[in-house]
Amino acid sequence: MNKHRLALALLAGFAGVAQGAVTAEEAKQLGSTLTQVGAIKAGNKEGTIPAYTGGLTKAPAGFKAGSGFWADPFKDEAPSFRIDAKNWQQYADKLSDGQKELFKKNPGFYMDVYPSHRTAAQPEAVLTKTVRNATTCKTAKNGLAVEQDCRGGFPFPIAKTGYEMMWNHQLRYKADTTTKQSRSWVVDSSGKAVMTAQQQTFEETPYYHDELDGRDGEMYWRTYSVTSAPIRKAGEVTGLMDFLDPTEKPRRAWSYAPGQRRIKLAPEFSYDTPVASMGGVTLFDELFVFSGQMDRFDFKLVGKKEMYVPYNEYKLYFGCGVEEQFKEKYPNPACWRWELHRMWVVEATLKLGFRHVYAKRTYYIDEDTYGAMLYDAYDRSGQLYRSIFNSMVQLYDVNAPYMVKNVVFDFNKGMYALVNDGLVGGYGVVTKPRPNRELNPESIVAKETAR
Repeated sequence: MNKHRLALALLAGFAGVAQGAVTAEEAKQLGSTLTQVGAIKAGNKEGTIPAYTGGLTKAPAGFKAGSGFWADPFKDEAPSFRIDAKNWQQYADKLSDGQKELFKKNPGFYMDVYPSHRTAAQPEAVLTKTVRNATTCKTAKNGLAVEQDCRGGFPFPIAKTGYEMMWNHQLRYKADTTTKQSRSWVVDSSGKAVMTAQQQTFEETPYYHDELDGRDGEMYWRTYSVTSAPIRKAGEVTGLMDFLDPTEKPRRAWSYAPGQRRIKLAPEFSYDTPVASMGGVTLFDELFVFSGQMDRFDFKLVGKKEMYVPYNEYKLYFGCGVEEQFKEKYPNPACWRWELHRMWVVEATLKLGFRHVYAKRTYYIDEDTYGAMLYDAYDRSGQLYRSIFNSMVQLYDVNAPYMVKNVVFDFNKGMYALVNDGLVGGYGVVTKPRPNRELNPESIVAKETAR
């Protein structure tokens, strides 16, 4: 792409007027026919998707606060039916291309479908600010940025563009501050599972903080991870920060390697750079299914459809041990729970003149949480390249939907990765944000290397 074409493309992407902010009349749907976050309140006509009644906010028996373990409220349920290689075509209209590909290539793969439960719930303050945002929040620069005064709630509960929907995904509520101890695994084409990283990760969403405590008001997300295994990577630290206007403030990324004993900026931790700690099977803009800038693709909101997705996956998170989770070509289906839910569909097409390993991507985003739950990516010839299944549990004690554990399939290489597999007691929610002074790279490295 020459400099003249690049300049024209950038001007086209950045010169647009603000978009968003529905009318007061449209916003009246929120809390009536729509939930306060914009999902259809009613169930479907078949009764296979229930009406929304407020989500799961009461802990079941067996839950112990602070244990890093969330008891399964549906542990006694039996599957309603099974989708497998023999009958999947009957359900094809509710499956992603990645799911279909697994059925085509693997006769042993199956999906046990359970009764659907709309467990997602958010704090009342988040819901109130979401309703406010509907008539005030706007995007800027043709969808590439969000105005700073959208804080505290989903920005676009009545989204009308693909960019607004992707901002809902990136700014979704998932508890203000979380920690986790997790492992990521890659299963190669021979069926061998190799642990690529064991890490402790801190994540915060300042977009939802009541007090910024010196934080940049445009920073909406910050995370850092400390690697403890494999031994050759022990002590490595990486950090990321994302901002509401990434055209002015692009992702700030940094890394620290014990052997070099210095902190380095890492601008390459974005777009289609492979994530080394996940075996290179996933890219930086596939973290949490999508993260980062949207300037290289055109994002189109296609509509909404019913799909089978990994929902209320308490068994997957907390019930299946490491040895149980892997099959040669796919994760053990016995550990997974599938439910029917309504998904927003967003198609992303690579812009003319821009570079990326994918030419097209499709995101399936849950109407109740705005988390992307299924994802397919295609190469320049239109062939399916990678797919992601992202699993959800509701943290019922803090009213937070949680989606970190996912599986990435690389169909070109015939391998897959299981990402963010929590250690025993490894997931946690921090109720009080850490002081901002403790979260600059120097302070983080000083603290972590002193352990």
